Order: sequence, then C-alpha cells, then structure tokens
Amino acid sequence: MGNDQADKLRERLNAFHTKSKSIAVMSGKGGVGKSNFSLNFSLALQNVHKKVLLCDLDIGMGNIEILMGESSTFTIVDFFEKNLSLKETISTSVIGLDYLSGGTGLGTIFRMNDRKFQRFLRELEQIMKEYDFIIFDMGAGISEDSLLFLLSVDEIIVITTPEPTALTDAYAAIKHVCINHDSTAFSIVVNRALNYSTGAAAFSRLQQTMSQFLKREASLLGIIPDDSAILKAVIAQKPFIVYQPSSQASKVISKMSKEYLKNQTFIFTEAEQAPFISKLKSFFVRGR
Repeated sequence: MGNDQADKLRERLNAFHTKSKSIAVMSGKGGVGKSNFSLNFSLALQNVHKKVLLCDLDIGMGNIEILMGESSTFTIVDFFEKNLSLKETISTSVIGLDYLSGGTGLGTIFRMNDRKFQRFLRELEQIMKEYDFIIFDMGAGISEDSLLFLLSVDEIIVITTPEPTALTDAYAAIKHVCINHDSTAFSIVVNRALNYSTGAAAFSRLQQTMSQFLKREASLLGIIPDDSAILKAVIAQKPFIVYQPSSQASKVISKMSKEYLKNQTFIFTEAEQAPFISKLKSFFVRGR
C-alpha cells in the first residue's frame, strides 16, 4: 500500500471513535426486580469482557449495595458535599464491578447550583470514556428529575412482571417518557414469569397497548423465569449470577447479555460523540 493510501486510511479510521452506551433501567412501580436486574445484567456484560459502571440513582435506597452485601466508602453525595472527584466516589466490588452508590441526603442533582452541576457533567464525560456501558438504576416510577436522565440516555430498559398492575404501571411510565420525547428506544424485560409463554404474552399485551395508543414499538430484551435461586441469592446478599451461576435465571440473563451485544454498535463519528452529556446539559440549562 502506498503512503498516500495509508495516510487516507488512517484519516478515515481516526474520524471514528468508540463511545460508551448510556442505559437507564426503570420500572413503573417498585418491587418488580429492577435493581436486581441492573446488577446481574451489569455482571453478565462484564462476564463477556465489557467494562461496566453501574450507577445507583435510586437516591436514599441503596439497593445495589444491599444486593451485593457491600458498603461503599463514598457515594455520589460526597462528590457534591465533600468536593471529591467523581472517580473517587466510584467503588469496585469484590466481584470486580465498578459502581457508584446513590447514598442518602441528596434530593436531586438537578437542583444543585450551576457550578456544581457543570463539574458533575465534566467529570462524568471523562469517566464515560473508560467504560463500554454506563447503567443507571433509576428509582421506581418517574419524578421530574429522573425524567431528565431518562430523556438523555441512549436507551431505556423497562422492567415489569406479568402482573396486570405491573404492566399498567410500566405502560404509564413509558407513556410519560414518550410524551416528552418521541424517539427514545425502549427494551422490555419481563421478570418473574412462570414460563416463557406467560412472559411472552405479557410483553405482547404491553407492546399492543404501546402501538395502539402511543404509536411506538419496543423490543423484547428477555424473559426471566420466577426462579427460587433469585430469592436465595437476595437473602444471601449475592448477585444470583454469582451465587448460583448454573440456575435458570443466571443462564437466561447471560444469554440475554450476549444477544443484546449482537445488536450494539460501538463506533461513531465525531459528530455523534457524547449525546448523553449534551442532552443533560441542555435539559439543565432549560430548567434553570
């Protein structure tokens, strides 16, 4: 290959960059296994050599730490109140997962003053370069502040169960996002399904309702069985994918992560970089 050709090829390759994916995991109501999914899905992605940062934005609940049986030294609250760097507030669990604890005493980061919030965005933008995925475990339901994150991420994963109330609440949460943003990508996980057909029927009902009333489609990310191993792992304060890796639920979420990665693109042009941070900035300015 001549020098001119090699230079041109180098220029074309340098015009593209890897970018982390920002994912929000939400549910319409509490108690459907949202945080448990966030934790185990993060570990499943890590098991196939993806670098993941799990952020607990269910401020005050600390579910991620409880599910792992661990306690972080610092939380996101310390970033704002003790002037620590965002990197200092990130903990690494004994199983090797990087996570940011939500902590308590922080009502919302969006009501911070401009200087603090801009510092948060700058440091988050730098940290995102170190990970393939940033997964935000949101609080149940949608608040005015969590909506800003939901409208900014690349993708939203909605956790529900086959119960009619859970499906109704999931639809209400999806509708709330769609009213404010008509192009958000949704993936659905049906948790605690008695069998695959039960889970598939639940997804079908939710999908039909979305199509009829919102004119929107969602993809089925997976159906997690109502596996006793999950409850045993919660009691033991261990992720079920670690506690019983051969359980049906563990096999399903491992397969789910691999199928999910098949449809992911990690190479983007310069113009497509960091839309998550850009959106957060614009929402913050708009809300001032």
